[in-house]
Amino acid sequence: MDFNGSDTLPGPRTEDHLPHTAQAAVKLVIVGGFGVGKTTMVGSVSEIRPLTTEETMTQAGIGVDDDYGSESKTATTVAMDFGRISITDKLVLYLFGTPGQERFWFLWNRLFEGALGAVVLVDTRRLEVSFDVMGRLEERGVPFVVAVNSFPDAPRHPVGELRTALDLAPEIPIIECDVRRRASSKDVLMTLMRFLHSLALSGSLS
Repeated sequence: MDFNGSDTLPGPRTEDHLPHTAQAAVKLVIVGGFGVGKTTMVGSVSEIRPLTTEETMTQAGIGVDDDYGSESKTATTVAMDFGRISITDKLVLYLFGTPGQERFWFLWNRLFEGALGAVVLVDTRRLEVSFDVMGRLEERGVPFVVAVNSFPDAPRHPVGELRTALDLAPEIPIIECDVRRRASSKDVLMTLMRFLHSLALSGSLS
């Protein structure tokens, strides 16, 4: 029974329906450490009401979860975030945000299945968190771009220095972004799609 007293469960909103013109769908994952902005990015760019699996943070996470720079957070993703954005009338992107806390990383492999590419969100205050994240993508053979989320108190570095610090190959794109802004988040996704397109043209994308 729904909240209106009816025995019929409410269906999806009209605006959540997949456009009838859609002919192709691409699965992308948004990964990164705890508190880098994955849930915010999915929420800002999704054209449908995003699905989130956030739970209230508890005492159990003290001493286990890395909350540096995120001390004010009261909830955390424990499974995934999900959203959708239409790039054209025919092409739709499905976005899956992964949980950032390391104790939930066992869920990542399932989320990576079928993903064409990934966005690695980076916080320059905690660059070291990104190494394990990128290592897991490389192990799975998932191409990725790096998006540096612009936190107000985070240090800013030239792209060349960031590339060296993260030990990135020259061809992997790095882009600065503000995941709170839809246009900025969309720019990140378009950068990833262009990168995937270039890999496909070169024969590097299987």
